[in-house]
Amino acid sequence: MDRLTLRFWVKSAKMGDWRQLLELSLKLKSLQYLGKSVRSRVSDTGSMANKNLQLDQFHHALPQNAVVFHLTDGVYTSFQSLSDYIPPPVAPPAKANNTRTLPTASFDALLRLAKLDDSIQDALATRNKIAADLEALLEATNEALTERDKVAEAEDRQKTIEYAKKTVEKQLEKARRQQEEKRQFLRTRRELMARDLEDRNGKGEEMQKAQPELLSLGDEDGVRKKAIQNQRRRICEDLQTCYPIQPLPNKSLAFTIRGLHLPNSEGLDAEPPDIIAAAFGHVAHVLLMLSLYLSQPLPYPVTPRSSTSTIEDPISLLKTNSSTTQSYKDERALRTYPLFSKGVPRFRFEYGIFLLNKNIQILLESAFSVRVLDIRQTLPNLKYLLYVATAGEGELPARKAGGIRGLMKGKAEGTTPDMRRMGSEDSASSAISGLLWHGGGPQQGNGKAKGAVDSLKRSMAGLDRGGKKGA
Repeated sequence: MDRLTLRFWVKSAKMGDWRQLLELSLKLKSLQYLGKSVRSRVSDTGSMANKNLQLDQFHHALPQNAVVFHLTDGVYTSFQSLSDYIPPPVAPPAKANNTRTLPTASFDALLRLAKLDDSIQDALATRNKIAADLEALLEATNEALTERDKVAEAEDRQKTIEYAKKTVEKQLEKARRQQEEKRQFLRTRRELMARDLEDRNGKGEEMQKAQPELLSLGDEDGVRKKAIQNQRRRICEDLQTCYPIQPLPNKSLAFTIRGLHLPNSEGLDAEPPDIIAAAFGHVAHVLLMLSLYLSQPLPYPVTPRSSTSTIEDPISLLKTNSSTTQSYKDERALRTYPLFSKGVPRFRFEYGIFLLNKNIQILLESAFSVRVLDIRQTLPNLKYLLYVATAGEGELPARKAGGIRGLMKGKAEGTTPDMRRMGSEDSASSAISGLLWHGGGPQQGNGKAKGAVDSLKRSMAGLDRGGKKGA
């Protein structure tokens, strides 16, 4: 093509939008040759208004807004198009600091750009062709790809099924073992039941023959239980006589034990410490005897020693400082609390009184199922315990003659009087030591009590046999 239309747009700092400065419609054949090269010429003042272009063969100044074409063979312009063009009024051009002239693209550059564009278009066409070929190839192999995906899915599903199969097999094997164990257990149980049924059938006649004897033994057991209860009532009556608990006149819940007034746990300072210690010694001795007679071991064992009695706590241990702990030689001494207030820390004395009151409460609740309302009332609760222990129907049995000395009647006849006396004294001392409970836990005390009772029973049985033989 030989026709060309040029439009130039300008925008200065004072303009709000772009404005068309020049529009040329020309033919390339009508261009005017100016020369081989062009150079800038600046006046002596150095202003942009006096800056012109100077050619090798054209020595006239070009007008404003002249368009110069730099071609491969030289510089061209179009005077005909400039003669009829009247530029629109614009603001005066601003002064520019850059004096360098920037030419437009040359023919070679445009040719290279055209070749580059052709190459780009060829590359795009090649890419589109390759994409189309790939799409066609994918369409052709779609079925094969789908089948390959299905094969992978089938393999994964097969692995899952195999894992589930192994899990179910393990569960089935475990269930079979459990079933076999249960069958074996049922067979053993059936054998035991059959053996027991045979034993019952074989011993049925013996049981029928022994039924009257069992009835008589049951009656005898009831009579013995009643006799034991009556003996306990008698012993508790004797114990109440030995340690009388009497109320003080005109005072509520104020009692004395053997004439010694013992206030409740909150008013221990109302009496001298010696009287309080002696009264607590009597209470400790009464509790020890009651625990033996009633076959109810005390959870907190007591050691009655008159006004220097103590009580032990084998269950818990009070938290004390290091100086208090070091003053005791071992843990048992640290667990032993005094029932007297002289020469001991006050808190240990009060804790010992608390343990003594807990013993009374536990005896009432375990032996007679009686609820204690206030454990601080030591003597009232002990009086009530003796009252419940002595309650019953019928008259109290009489004390058997002989006492502890009568336990020696079953010995051999060759024993001399001195030996009998010595033996009776040893028997008495052993019986008393067996009945007294010094320290140890509840289980140890219970074993000693049972041993003492069994020893007394054997001695009484020997006394009975000796009496029958003498008769």
